[in-house]
Amino acid sequence: MIDAAGIRAAAERIRPIARRTPVMTSRLFDAAARTQAFFKCEIFQRGGAFKIRGATNFLKQIPAPDLPRGVVAFSSGNHAQAVAIAAAELGTRATIVMPDDAPPAKLGATRAYGAEVILYDRLRDDREAIGRRIAEDTGATLVPPFDHEWTIAGQGTVALELLEEVPNLDGIVVPIGGGGLISGCSVIAKAMAPHIKVIGVEPEDANDTFLSLQAGHRVRIDHPETIADGLRAPQPGVLTFPIIQQHVDEIILVSDREIQHAQAFLASRLKIVVEPSGAATAAAALSGKLAPSIRRAGIVLSGGNV
Repeated sequence: MIDAAGIRAAAERIRPIARRTPVMTSRLFDAAARTQAFFKCEIFQRGGAFKIRGATNFLKQIPAPDLPRGVVAFSSGNHAQAVAIAAAELGTRATIVMPDDAPPAKLGATRAYGAEVILYDRLRDDREAIGRRIAEDTGATLVPPFDHEWTIAGQGTVALELLEEVPNLDGIVVPIGGGGLISGCSVIAKAMAPHIKVIGVEPEDANDTFLSLQAGHRVRIDHPETIADGLRAPQPGVLTFPIIQQHVDEIILVSDREIQHAQAFLASRLKIVVEPSGAATAAAALSGKLAPSIRRAGIVLSGGNV
């Protein structure tokens, strides 16, 4: 059960480790996008992405006798770094299963935070099976990247903070990978502002959630190809998909070219570095795909690891 009370409790739980990130604005962006944008800058979060929120909320609820046996996670990079940081803060070891084509910056950072990295072939190997095997062999706790109520509640603190700072938004725009971020954000957003529109953004070639909503059930895309490596989850989660069905009002699809244009705009005009997965939301606004009724948009820049 994911609810507003659980997300508020997560906010208190993660406070000693996760940062409260700033909200930025840009008149130049507003003019180009024809909407007033309020950027929730998770690029300035510890580990460079929102993932530390869910990882910390999860690790802090592992039973005390189990925590010394360590944790294991699978990730293309941002969840990997988040689990590594949270594990170090709580004095336990982390083993991270990462694809061998993960961005070098994310691989290097994960190792620098003290985690052991196990590489796998994205096209041949099953990362979840590898993670489960390591957990069974070592007694470590598996930390899911999105499909667990503790992870989802932690990620929802992004929207909680944004709406506390900018309460009168018409919509909140959130990228979708496995759905943990938008699930948590949608629950707390609808609780705090029932009128608000929750808008998800996916790459055109990694549109598993868009297709799943059309079909009415979870659809899988094997090996989706997109520059947005953090949004390449092959299908929505078992827990996240029903939440998305209930609370998300619309999904916008953006091309890799539109994502790259948004990255360049954010770098040149706002002087911030945003990874493709994080820039997808800005791309939706810059490409004119937000509805005219969204005059004030909360736009989640989910990460800056590029």
